[in-house]
Amino acid sequence: MNGSNDVLVDIQSMHKHYGAFHALSDINLSVHRGERVVICGPSGSGKSTLIRCINRLEEHSQGTIFVNDTRLENDTKHITSIRKNVGMVFQQFNLFPHLTVLENLTIGPIKVKGLSEPDAIRLAHEYLERVHIPEKANRYPSQLSGGQQQRVAIARSLCMEPEIMLFDEPTSALDPEMISEVLDVMVELANSGMTMICVTHEMGFARAVADTMVFMDQGKIIEHADAESFFSQPRDQRCQQFLSQIIQH
Repeated sequence: MNGSNDVLVDIQSMHKHYGAFHALSDINLSVHRGERVVICGPSGSGKSTLIRCINRLEEHSQGTIFVNDTRLENDTKHITSIRKNVGMVFQQFNLFPHLTVLENLTIGPIKVKGLSEPDAIRLAHEYLERVHIPEKANRYPSQLSGGQQQRVAIARSLCMEPEIMLFDEPTSALDPEMISEVLDVMVELANSGMTMICVTHEMGFARAVADTMVFMDQGKIIEHADAESFFSQPRDQRCQQFLSQIIQH
């Protein structure tokens, strides 16, 4: 890595294989502090696999990944260190159904970061305010709508006070009327200066918040450009085709 404190994620010549299947091929991507990167592309293009490699939910096969100057290797200390600094929001909400919202938010800071229970509770209430559902603290996930559950999932990640947030198609499991309430929270988060890498098909959101757009197809980065150029003058024909189809719908 170049050693710049400004680069939070640096991926160099990264490949991912599942047996004979080459899921990711020669991925090179740097993400700077405060940068908002949106990754798009057709289903099966490797988008989710790429961001899952950043916090070792998937193990890359070749190449190097640095997160905040720590090289991602098999060393569990490195993996634990990286995961403390990287928040992840999934398609499914992955909340503990037997715990209240407040308990879902405080378990990580208490067990992983060693916060006292009062400090963890204070932090949880702060982030529930931030995602606009402070009144749901004592509810259980089953008592919430899908959009509310996803906002709890975002607050849970924020309670770990990460330096970077990863979003893996966070609205794909939601009913259409719930999508905007989650995207609104993500826009606020982006505007606060949070470093974000987001896999999404929501091009309106991408236009609103992205500094950088990445288009993937067949496990490769086909186009990597600033958002304005990406939407106004996409260079690659496959990217042009994808954008024309998705924006029409």
